Amino acid sequence: MAGAIFAVFLFSVAVNYQTWAITVDIQEMTYEVARGDTITIPCTFKTTKTNFSAVSVDWTAHGDVDTDPDIEIISGFYPKNGDPIVDPGDGYQGRASLQYDLAKGIANLQLSSVTSKETRVFQCKVSIPGDKTGKLSDTTKIVVLVAPSVPECKIVGKAEYFQNINLTCKSSEGTPTPAYKWASYDVKNALRPNPLKSTDVNGVLSLYNISMDTSGYFICTSSNKIRSATCNLTLAVMPPSMNIASTAGIIGGVVAVIAILAVVICCCCCRKNKDNAEEYNMGVPTNSEYTDKEPHKIEEHQDERVESKPEKSANQRDQYEDRREQDYDHRSDRYSDRRDDYDDRRTRSNDRLNDRYDDRYDDRRSDRYDDRYDDRRSDRYDDRRSDRYDDRRSDRYDDPRNDRRDQYDDRYDDRPNYRRDR
Repeated sequence: MAGAIFAVFLFSVAVNYQTWAITVDIQEMTYEVARGDTITIPCTFKTTKTNFSAVSVDWTAHGDVDTDPDIEIISGFYPKNGDPIVDPGDGYQGRASLQYDLAKGIANLQLSSVTSKETRVFQCKVSIPGDKTGKLSDTTKIVVLVAPSVPECKIVGKAEYFQNINLTCKSSEGTPTPAYKWASYDVKNALRPNPLKSTDVNGVLSLYNISMDTSGYFICTSSNKIRSATCNLTLAVMPPSMNIASTAGIIGGVVAVIAILAVVICCCCCRKNKDNAEEYNMGVPTNSEYTDKEPHKIEEHQDERVESKPEKSANQRDQYEDRREQDYDHRSDRYSDRRDDYDDRRTRSNDRLNDRYDDRYDDRRSDRYDDRYDDRRSDRYDDRRSDRYDDRRSDRYDDPRNDRRDQYDDRYDDRPNYRRDR
């Protein structure tokens, strides 16, 4: 009898506990959302108490570490009869809202324009006045996904024959962490497999003992759950110490040397032409030229000396003028002698040249031309002329005129005889 009474007491206690207990539940342990998008986190509650006057809902975000402070997202008080009171936390006005239905036990959180700092643990807590037992809250983790940024591609090392280099690819942001993949194309833009000894690990493509065949076009793809981004680079493998900078330096040096040599040669040629012209003309400068050139220079030096040393005496100045005149006369005599000597040599050279040329030309012309012309003229002209003239003369004068001439002679001989007889 006593045991039956105790069992009834325990059953009544259990019924009272279940009746007054509340249960809050979030369906998923983790929710993912892209940065900038809108997410709705579902939260439901159950209670057997029917006579409650209001329901209180609080959403809070906890940090990943204990040192991060909690963030009050939004809180709402919903009386059974009356208007609800909703209070968003700092920075969440217009971004956070509650979707509630007290009869169905719904207290969802809607969050828009999600940022990376919302990657936290969110807690939903429901309170009913007079019901303080049971599972009053539940949590879930929000993971804000960030698309990979455009990666940066680089070449680490010297792109020369037989060298080892690395092609690196890295995105500055991306959640979850992006995965990287390299693709290689040859110089004809045809897809090809990576070299046999190459390795592609975490965005680093290592190339060993590179050669001309390694040259080509390389594309790196950075991707995660949201989307992907790419970068590319062109690899041109060159012989050792023949990169663009050194080649440009060598070319610049060669051009500079050529320019300097050209200037020096031009100056030397101009100087040589000038000297040859002076030696060929050998014109003696007139008194005016000497007066224009040398005395002016001397006078300039003299004026400078006079200005710099005004204390010179008159005797020193007279000695300087005498020495200048002697030097001028001596140079003038030397120049005249050189000119006369040059004129004599030029005259003798011209005479010898003319004599040699005239003799050689006359002899060769007379010997070659006269012999050939006389032979040909005598052979051709004399024979032809004599034959033609004799034939024509014989034909014209032999028969007709000879007969007529004989008759005339007979007549002429008779007439004088007649006259003499008379």
